[in-house]
Amino acid sequence: MLSNKRIQELELVMEFEKVEECFKEVSSWIENVGRKRLKETINLDDSLEMLLQAQKQFKEFDLVASEYCRRGQEALKKMNQWEDFSFVDVHSYRVKLQAYEDELEEFCTQLDETRHRVCETVRLYEFFD
Repeated sequence: MLSNKRIQELELVMEFEKVEECFKEVSSWIENVGRKRLKETINLDDSLEMLLQAQKQFKEFDLVASEYCRRGQEALKKMNQWEDFSFVDVHSYRVKLQAYEDELEEFCTQLDETRHRVCETVRLYEFFD
């Protein structure tokens, strides 16, 4: 039984290393590209023409950002099996996994909010134009 427990722990650690590699890539993109691009959309231009151009650029960014969010969420799903194990030895991995999950969730939420804000702003400008 002890041997089986250790084998399961090793399998989980190996799986975590694969997931962590994916998350490092996603996290790096979020930090170096994603957050900067979201900050750029805070101040939307005052003319409808400029706003439509900003919306087009945001849609292109949104496609890429949504793909990174999807990849991160898929990696998290792979690690759902960790909930079934109560090994003390894997606690530090769970902490790292939770940090990745929090970062991903925060970014995806900001992306959704920005998408909604851009669309609503364009609709408002088109209404008044």
